[in-house]
Amino acid sequence: QVQLVESGGGLVQAGGSLRLSCAASISIFSTNTWGWYRQAPGKQRELVADISSSERTNYADSVKGRFTISRDNAKNTVYLQMNSLKPEDTAVYYCNLKLGTRVNLWGQGTQVTVSS
Repeated sequence: QVQLVESGGGLVQAGGSLRLSCAASISIFSTNTWGWYRQAPGKQRELVADISSSERTNYADSVKGRFTISRDNAKNTVYLQMNSLKPEDTAVYYCNLKLGTRVNLWGQGTQVTVSS
């Protein structure tokens, strides 16, 4: 069974930085899109950023210019570099991997807390 293992969450002060990582337990060869989502208490899960096999990226307006998504295909890993963090970025962050049109995988989630 394919697993996505996340790391890198934690507590940081406003204005600080964190880098999240998410590694797949298998080598990925099919067309795929990696994504990061987040869910704050009482809110719906929302897309933060995603990156396709062709390295095309897409960002939520709220994180543009502050967050950067990247991928390392050799390591089957996706990253989310988060700079200039704000208290409103506090949430559980989930990585997501879509393989073709039929497989949609989620990581276990990692807590990011930004203090003011």
